[in-house]
Amino acid sequence: MKKAILIIKTGMCIWSLMLSGCAERFNNNNQKNQESEKVPMSLKVGMFRSNLQRTGVYDTKHIHLLSGIKWSYKTKNTLQKSPAVYGGMVYFGGNKDSLYAFDTKTGQKKWEYDTGYGVSSSPTVYDGVVYFGSMDRGLYALDAKTGQEKWKFALPWYLISSPAVYEGVLFFGCHDYFYAINKKTGHLKWRYKTGNGIRSSPAIYNGVVYFGSDDCYLYAIDAKTGELKWKYRTRGEVQSSPAIYEGVAYFGSNDYLLYAIDAKTGELKWKYKTYNEVRSSPAVYDDFVYFGNDDCYFYAINAKTGQLEWIFHADAFVESSPSVAEGVVHFGTWGGCNCLWALDAKTGQEKWKFKAGGPVKSSPVINEGVVYFGSNDGILYALW
Repeated sequence: MKKAILIIKTGMCIWSLMLSGCAERFNNNNQKNQESEKVPMSLKVGMFRSNLQRTGVYDTKHIHLLSGIKWSYKTKNTLQKSPAVYGGMVYFGGNKDSLYAFDTKTGQKKWEYDTGYGVSSSPTVYDGVVYFGSMDRGLYALDAKTGQEKWKFALPWYLISSPAVYEGVLFFGCHDYFYAINKKTGHLKWRYKTGNGIRSSPAIYNGVVYFGSDDCYLYAIDAKTGELKWKYRTRGEVQSSPAIYEGVAYFGSNDYLLYAIDAKTGELKWKYKTYNEVRSSPAVYDDFVYFGNDDCYFYAINAKTGQLEWIFHADAFVESSPSVAEGVVHFGTWGGCNCLWALDAKTGQEKWKFKAGGPVKSSPVINEGVVYFGSNDGILYALW
């Protein structure tokens, strides 16, 4: 049983850089103050990172003692995208493969939809509709029960960013544009041009959409108008999806840093230095920020101070974005150990791990004591 290195708060936190920083920031002086919206932590929606704020927190039971595989399904290709659980069904798809819908209890396949090119984004399920990107450069809307196509939106490139639904609008980034389209009709409302491709999935908080771009910026855009509120420049591509927690946006960059930015003003609160690119999207739970990267470590950072609380040596690369339920944080690894890990969120002590048949880059979804995730072995696992 592996244990994390617990950091005693003596002001000597290893690798921590509490820099006030001077990274470039753009502010819109006409920004109006908005009252905080009471957005529940877990919505009745199946989506990447659990909720609109993309915190990776699931308000459900976790696995106290791992029994093993409840059921699994072998697909035609690798499963790097994250599944979505909604209404007793789990939705997932892979490279050069179909989008699948399975019964969460029995593991029985309900339907599959083949675009002919494969699934390029993690699906989002909202109000009985599944939204996902395909390698054919289309965004699809399917009936969640039947798999019947409702509409398709043509894109300039294939979609990696996982869509978010807010006030009847679907938000996502593709290539160098960020889009807002009507969720029922698929008609464009507005789009915003960035300086490079968008792989980051958007978070939404107080009527503002937050996302990263390969042009090294984190953007804050008004959800209704598409008007820029502010943008913050890092020194690397921002592939990590931001998590919004108590008015702060947390995200990683390929410049080896994890950032904490004031969500309203775009001002830097702190940043933390690692030894490799931070592509993993952080989870935020109980004032801790969790993330991993290709330095083979998994980190727990104090959300308020930016100080290291504990660090776990995973012996493998961590590209999977962590998920938290009932004080346990889950994430996948690849390279040294193709595993799904479960650690105590407060101490970093290992609770259990599961060895998959291939790299685990998919982010786990937790629902009613079952953990769902995909692997490069092409298998969707349901553990209990």
